[in-house]
Amino acid sequence: MTCLPDIGADHPLKALQAASCTYRIAFGARTGQKVLSLRTVASRDEKNIPELCANAHGFSLHAAVRTDAYQRTELERPCRYITRPAIANERLSRNSKGQVVLQLKSAYRDGTTHIVMHPQEFMQRLAALVPRPRHHLIRFHGMLAPHAKLRAAVVPGTVGKPGEPAEELTQRVAARMSWARLLKRVFDIDLEHCPNCGGTLTIIGANEEPAVITTILTHLGLPARAPPRAPARPLALFHTT
Repeated sequence: MTCLPDIGADHPLKALQAASCTYRIAFGARTGQKVLSLRTVASRDEKNIPELCANAHGFSLHAAVRTDAYQRTELERPCRYITRPAIANERLSRNSKGQVVLQLKSAYRDGTTHIVMHPQEFMQRLAALVPRPRHHLIRFHGMLAPHAKLRAAVVPGTVGKPGEPAEELTQRVAARMSWARLLKRVFDIDLEHCPNCGGTLTIIGANEEPAVITTILTHLGLPARAPPRAPARPLALFHTT
């Protein structure tokens, strides 16, 4: 579950977050008013709302989707949902008055299909999505909270060796994965085994002198400098309708 970071009540971001959750404008001449919404289809029957779903006070909770550990294809769907960007550029446009028009991916229960905002109001809503630095975006509550007394009973722990005392298992801390294993996991580059014989490789030295590194790379016919970075591509956020 993604929660808003803890900030002071007088913080400007708090006002943006509160206004964003209630579809109201935080600053400007229309402070406190709701953004304009367009309804072009009939309202959906609230009886069709699936169970284990709730929507109240600007927050929505959907707990109707359950995935078992072996259902990898079904697990991919919520992972893609979590990692998606906040707003798709294809659904943003500007009307003849210069207002930002956001087309919803699916209509709300009341029939709303588009939301019309002033550019400043749109920037306010985007600012409310910016997380605070060095704060976790995922919070766990109840038994999964960091200091919950029953967390050890539901969270998988480290499996000890047969006959190992429980005290040693509790005090043992898992070591961080080495950089060589990280390269193997992420880029499939194996630096621990020889590609010819399969034997274990051992680091005998490391050269950090730029001049010597350049000489070695030039002698091997390899580029001595990193490839230049391509210029940033222009990105059009809006298209006029």
